[in-house]
Amino acid sequence: MPIVNIQITREGSGPGRSAATAEEKAALIKGVSQLLLDVLHKPLDSTFVVIEEVELENWGWGGLPVPELRKQRSSQK
Repeated sequence: MPIVNIQITREGSGPGRSAATAEEKAALIKGVSQLLLDVLHKPLDSTFVVIEEVELENWGWGGLPVPELRKQRSSQK
């Protein structure tokens, strides 16, 4: 029984969006489940997918919270 955890930042995928849409999440669940079926022959009804949205300020990279990292990178351009 595969369990797949997907973590994404809560910032949306387009202008004015603050999170992934229900349709986008459904597409992730369908795609990951199909991939496990195609590659590992895991039945769709035994695959669990969990999507966790993390607030952007709780996501870090390179020793910095992502908003600060992006701010630094935009000032370097």
